[in-house]
Amino acid sequence: MARDVRVTVAAATDTRAPRVSTEHRITTLDSGVRVVSERVPGVRSVALGFWIATGSVSEHEDQAGISHLLEHMLFRGTDRYGSQEIDEIFDAMGAEINAGTDKETTSLYTRVLDRHLEHAFEVMSDMVWHPRFGELEAEREVVLEEIAMYEDDPQDRVFDALGKAIFGSHPLGRAVIGTAEVVGSVTREQLGAFHAERYRPDSIVIAAAGSIDHDALVDMARAVELARSDGEWRAPAPVNGHASQAPANGVPAAVAAAAAPDFRARAHFLQKDTEQYHVCLGGAGIAREDERRFALRVLEGVLGGTSSSRLFQEVRERRGLAYSVFTFSNLYAHTGEVGLYVGTRPDNLREALAVVAAELERCVEDPASEAELVRSRENLKGRVVLGMESTGARMSRLGSSLLNELPILSVDEMLERIDSVEIDAVRALAAELFTPSRLSAAGVGPLESEFLAAIEPLGAVAGSSGAAR
Repeated sequence: MARDVRVTVAAATDTRAPRVSTEHRITTLDSGVRVVSERVPGVRSVALGFWIATGSVSEHEDQAGISHLLEHMLFRGTDRYGSQEIDEIFDAMGAEINAGTDKETTSLYTRVLDRHLEHAFEVMSDMVWHPRFGELEAEREVVLEEIAMYEDDPQDRVFDALGKAIFGSHPLGRAVIGTAEVVGSVTREQLGAFHAERYRPDSIVIAAAGSIDHDALVDMARAVELARSDGEWRAPAPVNGHASQAPANGVPAAVAAAAAPDFRARAHFLQKDTEQYHVCLGGAGIAREDERRFALRVLEGVLGGTSSSRLFQEVRERRGLAYSVFTFSNLYAHTGEVGLYVGTRPDNLREALAVVAAELERCVEDPASEAELVRSRENLKGRVVLGMESTGARMSRLGSSLLNELPILSVDEMLERIDSVEIDAVRALAAELFTPSRLSAAGVGPLESEFLAAIEPLGAVAGSSGAAR
């Protein structure tokens, strides 16, 4: 018997606001698959997604890239639908189907007219449960081209270089895209075993938002389950010699087996003939379940997350030292990272990073004035509300929150959390996360010596972890 949970939140009192449902329902099927939905009145579309608790951190080093390649292979046909047929079906619906892989999650998603939902669900569920791993050689070449394109893009590479600098040898420090060596040699049998190991019923959430009836969605999921030839999950064969291990408490086996990240400050430089130096600074952040995540986003808004932020104004607007400068954060299970990016020409590198260092020191000493705090809170609230007017954003919030065992907050609850952020919480986070001497540095550009000289004002890393091409 499936377990059903209905969550209802009181509607906003402002009658001028568009009427949007704040109710979501969750049902857990006997297999462990969870189904979550939210009905949004006044729309004719449905955003539908399958969320799987596997990503690059699920891989051992000699598997780097299997999750990403497997995501691509979902589109290469199933027992019932050919690769081209899948494209034709969604084109005929006027819809796009896409997928993504990140550190901890893989997702397959679309947005369709409500009258096409059942057919879309049928095809997507077959893609998730029954990929036939056909046309492997063709898709292997596609992914190898994607890796080559990534290797040519210094702005992409510097973020992964920062991951290496922050997390060291921990699985979180590896690039999601994987390596050409692994992608070029993986077999259909290895893909099949990895799929059986990671695409487990209890690791999958089906999420939908829009013109949706929850009971009908559950019926679709139940019908697919009944039609499966093998309803019981069985331990698969080892992948690349690694025995199958189910995630424990939401933590992938590869991560659970790894030691906690060593967050010592490091530098990592990739030598490349570029017109700009691409530089990231960053360090340990907070976990996704940490209640301080709202304070962190407010702090980011003041430091570098908006066009009125300190870094944007000081580095770009007042001095013209960069076109792009911003802060960012990534929250994972039990840990996270914070960082900032700046891209600048060689002649401006040292001055730009000196300004960044000064702004980081200022952030620790005086993280926000009252006016900055109010402006950042209001900016964040506006982005939350505007984003939630998209059925796709609502579906993503449902799927990722349930998959990661986070509470699914209503818009009003999120606004209350943001409004409750005070200067003391922001000040404590600034001191913990943005003290320059604790930060790692990553760079892509022509000369490592220039990069190392430019990061000296940070007082963080004594030397580089080595140049790479």
